[in-house]
Amino acid sequence: MSHAQDHVLIVDDDREIRELLADYLEKQGLRCTLAANGREMRAALDAHRIDLIVLDLMMPGEDGLTLCRNLRASGGPRAGIPVLMLTARGEDMDRIVGLEMGADDYVPKPFVPRELFARIRAILRRTRALPPNLDAAASAAVRELRFGDWRLDTVARHLVDAAGTVVPLSGAEYRLLSVFLAHPQRVLSRDQLMELTRGREADVFDRSIDLQVSRLRQRLGDSAREPAIIKTVRNEGYVLASEVRAVTADAS
Repeated sequence: MSHAQDHVLIVDDDREIRELLADYLEKQGLRCTLAANGREMRAALDAHRIDLIVLDLMMPGEDGLTLCRNLRASGGPRAGIPVLMLTARGEDMDRIVGLEMGADDYVPKPFVPRELFARIRAILRRTRALPPNLDAAASAAVRELRFGDWRLDTVARHLVDAAGTVVPLSGAEYRLLSVFLAHPQRVLSRDQLMELTRGREADVFDRSIDLQVSRLRQRLGDSAREPAIIKTVRNEGYVLASEVRAVTADAS
């Protein structure tokens, strides 16, 4: 069951969709605030503690991708608010770009309210499943995470090596690395990694979290036989062996 205090911000320029969706979600025990555009979205974020944003992709003026990107780059607690993107076309490119911009999940229009509610509950559950080393609110103000010879830019969402070379990451790779960096030197089981990283791409992680770890090791230049950064703990899972230092946006 979703907690009665969960507060969802619905951002969509279609008044009918906003109101119909809010009516359904409120009947499921959620609190809803409505916004028709980016200006109203920012005002709602200033006025309320929002737990999740349902954000329409295709809107006049500032579209959903722009709003999501700016939210993630804003710093402060709001940068860590989960975002569920609504896409009008449901095309693969919309999904990929939305996830790359920082959306946690997506639902194509037309959608069934019951499915959207289920995805909201899943996102909130994943958010609360984070062990308490570095939760979303704390990590929202972080501009950069440093570990070993690497730096993860949490605004541009890419890796930088010791020589300053940028290593781009897919949305899945970024989310997986973020989970490891949020919980350094703690063993994370495969089930935990799947729960904390999976969004609309759940089928990929369900098939093999090991493959995702292997790809991330390749990005980091970590040895497959004797990895030094992401180590395998037999019968338990994986652990990020490096210490992690967070650099905030206002740090010199």
